[in-house]
Amino acid sequence: MIKLDNIHKRFGDTEVLKGIDLEIDQGEIIVIIGSSGTGKSTLLRTVNFLESADKGTITIDDVRVDAEKHTKSEVLALRRKTGFVFQSYALFAHMTARQNIAEGLITVRGWKKSDALARAQAILDDIGLGDKGDSYPAALSGGQQQRVGIGRAMALQPELLLFDEPTSALDPEWVGEVLNLMKDLATKHQTMLVVTHEMQFAKEVADRVIFMAEGNIVEQGSPQDIFGNPQDPRLKKFLRQVGAE
Repeated sequence: MIKLDNIHKRFGDTEVLKGIDLEIDQGEIIVIIGSSGTGKSTLLRTVNFLESADKGTITIDDVRVDAEKHTKSEVLALRRKTGFVFQSYALFAHMTARQNIAEGLITVRGWKKSDALARAQAILDDIGLGDKGDSYPAALSGGQQQRVGIGRAMALQPELLLFDEPTSALDPEWVGEVLNLMKDLATKHQTMLVVTHEMQFAKEVADRVIFMAEGNIVEQGSPQDIFGNPQDPRLKKFLRQVGAE
């Protein structure tokens, strides 16, 4: 069980998150949509304390962290239950693809280097990049780099995978290969919370779609409900703007 309770976040005078409540079941795939600047990515980053919320609690399984009073060890325990996929890949340029995937297993989980590298190679094989283990990020396409980024998050076998607009930095020709990998993860019942502008992915893969506006969850439901029978005028306007009616 994953639960966000009354999450608030402010940047200066701007209240970005206004008391978000969200529960995610094991194996559930939730896609968050909405216009830029509505707090989607900030919400994602508060889940594993890349951004500290000002108020609220985050619970993943047996780990519960209070944003207002937490310890480093509590935050570390929470992060160990999550994997984060960034929009800009965030790979280590001086490490090969295999080393990038192995790094978290070594530093976070304390694996022996040889075991971590073997696990990393198995993941590369699984994501269709088995021949790229010795390649550095500069030698990989954008799509390949993002797949390595997903592989790195997968290596830790997290309870929850967080995706922050994973295709937004990609050239159009590489978007499909990343979305296909995410679809494959979905078939394996990996719990995912995804911020994306890819409406077709939301329609095809999400168990639940959440529409955010002005720092709030305005409407949520199945893809059929959100795209086929939207209720809130802001959601209707957004869907018209992105051509997803």
